[in-house]
Amino acid sequence: MLEINVEHHDGYVSCRPVGELDAYTVAQFREALTELAEYRFILIELSDVPFMDSAGLGALIGGIRRARDNDGDVAVACNREALTRLLHTTGFDRIVPVCETVEEAVVALIDSADQ
Repeated sequence: MLEINVEHHDGYVSCRPVGELDAYTVAQFREALTELAEYRFILIELSDVPFMDSAGLGALIGGIRRARDNDGDVAVACNREALTRLLHTTGFDRIVPVCETVEEAVVALIDSADQ
């Protein structure tokens, strides 16, 4: 079971999935990211995701693509070592900032707005 919490903040929207991101739950995550693509800045908080497979990673990349197609940008916050290692190993951190804390991810979004 996957729960997705969306919060609207000043200047960005955050998406915090809670649960595993895999082939069984990815459709829900993909749908949430599609709905959020209309916002300019999206922070995806993955610290409550204990496991993510290639389907989850694909949905994440698709969400980033949709956001950027709408002139938006994305940052990821994640303090789970195994998941952060996956994002670094796959090169995901070369396309969007992957930060350990939400605060660092917000700064990365603000920095992208200034460029």
